Amino acid sequence: MNPTRKRRLTIILSILGAAVVASALVVYALQQNMNYLFTPSQVQDGDATRYKNFRLGGMVKAGSIQRSNDSLKVTFTVVDAAGAMPVEYTGILPDLFRENQSVIATGHMDGARFVATEVLAKHDETYMPKELKDAMAKAHQGKHIDESASQDKSQL
Repeated sequence: MNPTRKRRLTIILSILGAAVVASALVVYALQQNMNYLFTPSQVQDGDATRYKNFRLGGMVKAGSIQRSNDSLKVTFTVVDAAGAMPVEYTGILPDLFRENQSVIATGHMDGARFVATEVLAKHDETYMPKELKDAMAKAHQGKHIDESASQDKSQL
């Protein structure tokens, strides 16, 4: 092989190697920034164990909200059709946060409880994020839950 071809081959291989390394770094960075949404039953089944941070979605259980008297710490329980997960949050909650309301909390697991860094509440009576609606519909499969009846009750 003559020196010119050898130099061209070296340059092309160097460029391809740099492109592969850059692509790998981009994919790694994107995976670190993704937030996956799970329902309480999925978390209890172990679907979220490989993720450090994720989103937990469901309904705030009636009677489960407990506020600390000396800080902004709030504990509550998020439920879906088949599971319940205790949540701890320190901060100011959204104005629409209340019992029997859809909520999405971003955070991580600490033992058996979910420690939230952000809490979002649904903004009107008919809105539910598509991801949460799909996850809850999947959780309801085979459980003989009439979703239209629960929607009718929420509109009263």
